Order: sequence, then C-alpha cells, then structure tokens
Amino acid sequence: MLMEDVLKHPATVLSKAQREQFFEDGCAVIEGAVDAARLKRLQGAMDEMVDLSREVAEDDGRFILEEGHSPDDPRLRRLVSPVTHHPEFWAFASESVSADIAADVCGPDVKFYHAKLNFKWPRGGHKFDWHQDVPAWPHTDYSPMTVGIYLEDCGEPQGPLLAIRGSHKPPMHSMYDRDGNWVLRIPEEDLYEGWRDDVVSLTGPAGSAVLINCRVIHGSQANRSDRMRPMLLNVYSSADSMPYVTNPIPSPYEGAIVRGKPARFSCHDPRGCELPPDWSAGYVGPWKHQTGAEAG
Repeated sequence: MLMEDVLKHPATVLSKAQREQFFEDGCAVIEGAVDAARLKRLQGAMDEMVDLSREVAEDDGRFILEEGHSPDDPRLRRLVSPVTHHPEFWAFASESVSADIAADVCGPDVKFYHAKLNFKWPRGGHKFDWHQDVPAWPHTDYSPMTVGIYLEDCGEPQGPLLAIRGSHKPPMHSMYDRDGNWVLRIPEEDLYEGWRDDVVSLTGPAGSAVLINCRVIHGSQANRSDRMRPMLLNVYSSADSMPYVTNPIPSPYEGAIVRGKPARFSCHDPRGCELPPDWSAGYVGPWKHQTGAEAG
C-alpha cells in the first residue's frame, strides 16, 4: 500500500504527530509502547534463549555468536527468527501493540515478514555500518517497515540505533561494492553533503518502540557500556506488498496476516529496487558481509 492510501485510514496507536514524523523522517521512537507485564514476559523469553545458547559452540541457524562466546559467558549477536523458537515472541509479533503500530503506518491489512533479536553484548557488540534494509528483502512496494523494541534501557553508551532523517526519500544506494560484492553497507563518502546534521540517535527506555522505514539509512555504534542492548525486531508490510526473493530469515509465520485481511491484488511502487544475492541456500547474517567488505 502506498503512503497516500495508508493516510486515508485513521491511526489507532500512534498520535498524528508520531505518524507524520515516521513518514517525514523515516524513523520514530515511541516510548512506553510495551506495557510492563508484556515486557517482563519478553525479557523472560530472551533469558531462556540465552541460557540455551550456552550449549552452542558455533553458529547453528538459531544463534549467531559473538567472539568469546562460552558456556560460562554467553555472547550473542543474534537470535535468528525468535518467533520460531519461543511462543512468547510470536504472540508479541501477532497479538500486541507491535502489529497495531505496523497497521498505523502500513495500512489496516498487515502481513508479517520476519523477526530477529539482535544483541549488543557489554564491552563488545560490534557497530553496524550505514545501510538500507529493503535491498536485502525487496518487495513490490516500499511499505515494509520494522518495529524494534528495546528490551533493556538504551542510551548512548549502549550503541543505539542511528538513522539519517529523510534518507528514505532520495534514490536508493547500492548494497554492492564497486567489484560487485554484496556488502550491505554505504561508504560515508557516498552520502550527501551535510548528512551528519540529519543523524538522529534513537535512544529510549526499555519497552520503547523504534520505527524504521525500509528505505531509511541507519546503523549503530558498538556497545561501550557494561549492559547489553537487546533489540527485538519485527518486520511487517502491507498485505498487498509481495516479496521478490527468498526470505533471508524464514519462519512458519512468514506471510501471516496479523491485522485486517489478505489482499486480492498486489501493490507495485513505480520505483525499482536492487536485488540481493540468492538467499535460497541460506543466509549468514549481515555482519559477515560487512566484515568481508572491511577485509577486502
């Protein structure tokens, strides 16, 4: 669904100002989005999964590990598709304010795409270079967006999500380097003059929702603190938005209608979108692509 069609429907969770900010800036923070009881359940599910990771010695399709991970000191980069591995995460993605927020910016008919739980471990938690999401999972329109939830307080030392306001409006950048390698990063020298003035730090207390347009340029710095920065990321689209390629993070819930009804016709944005490599054989996660770019 295109933005002008979405705006014909009233918002149910976001204020008028919050909704307008998302469409204007490509990002927004909604503090207090998740109630205390739900947040506690999500934190409990996260803790259960971290405990399970103690038995894992290498990336196994569920967990992407950080250097130094051990049974006594687990260090994770990502829980891949948390909705697949714990019912609390799917309940949240489908039955909570997360999907309600998506309906306010995608339109009343909302489809679930995928989820991940990214960790930034204390005194580690690598930075994530500037990039745009949608070239990794292009759709027929640009309605896909991410509802990110901080499961713990996130200030500047924890390496919050950073975004460049308004960067969803100009033409897209390539996620390939000049040699044709998929790197999922944008060199700073390729950004427009004065871009630093438009960078916003998307901090917030635990339970805050961070909304990210699929085209907006974003990244994050390393976690310099003694507290981890777990962020649950649910990706949704309008029901009439169709993926072009294999989902890099598949789950049994891919394509589930979480608000409204299924679409009878697809929506097509006239602007094209760069296509990624073929993910059908598996997806290694974004860090290896960006690390490979640095090494090369």
